[in-house]
Amino acid sequence: MKKRLLAALLTSALALSLTACGGSTDSSAAPDGGDTASTHDGPYKISMVLKTNAAEFWNIVQAGAEAYEDEHPDQVSLDIKGPPAETYYEEQLNTIQTDLAVESYDGYLIAPLQSEAVATAIANTDKPVVAYDTRIDSDKCLAFVGTGNKEAAKEGGKAAVEAAKAAGWTDIKCIEIAGVQGDATNTARMEGYREGVNEAGGEFLDNETQYANATADLAVTAMEGIMSKYPEGVAIICSNNDDMALAAARTAKGNPAYANTIFLGFDGQKSAVEAVASGELTMTAAQNNFDIGYKAVETIVKILNGEDYGDVDTGTEIITKDNASERLQKFDEWLK
Repeated sequence: MKKRLLAALLTSALALSLTACGGSTDSSAAPDGGDTASTHDGPYKISMVLKTNAAEFWNIVQAGAEAYEDEHPDQVSLDIKGPPAETYYEEQLNTIQTDLAVESYDGYLIAPLQSEAVATAIANTDKPVVAYDTRIDSDKCLAFVGTGNKEAAKEGGKAAVEAAKAAGWTDIKCIEIAGVQGDATNTARMEGYREGVNEAGGEFLDNETQYANATADLAVTAMEGIMSKYPEGVAIICSNNDDMALAAARTAKGNPAYANTIFLGFDGQKSAVEAVASGELTMTAAQNNFDIGYKAVETIVKILNGEDYGDVDTGTEIITKDNASERLQKFDEWLK
């Protein structure tokens, strides 16, 4: 009875929804939480699918989610899983499809590797879905929690141009070592970098973009190719994530033409912030990934409880040597 009632309430809410998960951040009215909450025995069981469980960024997202679970053990029980890497598209999709068929789950938190495929997979579910980190364009997805990737990358691009000017560059060209081609998050960050660099007076070299599938080893190869083609140096190397930015910076170390190159990462993971503090990496556009995990769980609990909810922008911060120590203190709090 509990499941039939919850399904009816959620189906009604979906029919009234005005926007897809990737749309407005306006608050929405959740299903009437009175009956839903009162007929639910024990905590809500939630399937949470990461993009990978083998990267520091996602470990901190998971820590945030588990922090909410620990604080509210009577409200939610999480089943968290993820593929070995962000290129395991089929494995992640199979996990999502399998979990959608599990009757005992009350809702789903999904960070999609391939948004369109996941949108198709959730098309027939009558349970709430919340996307985090990357949007899912589907009316079955009720909310999005994460960083405004384009806006954050744009701020990073602008900051990198100013840093390049301060470092003495006059011909400020930027090459991106990108993630997975076609991935929505990668595309948004690329658009942001392009706009930020160009608006600040630099030149984003679209034709030189190097796709490295979000992995450090391919970023090394990409950086070697860049140095070979541009022996005179390049003012800015921006990357889709911190792992690639660090790999690029370490590859260029010792090359005098790249001694003043601005290496810009994205995510703000601990190893990258430590590298910024030591001078190995110039800067990173830091996501609040702990908050992404925490707020994602909080949002789906609100939906299931019948409370008001909406998209959540967890914000970003450009980390440089000036504020790296403050960011490192946050890691101590998140991972204690």
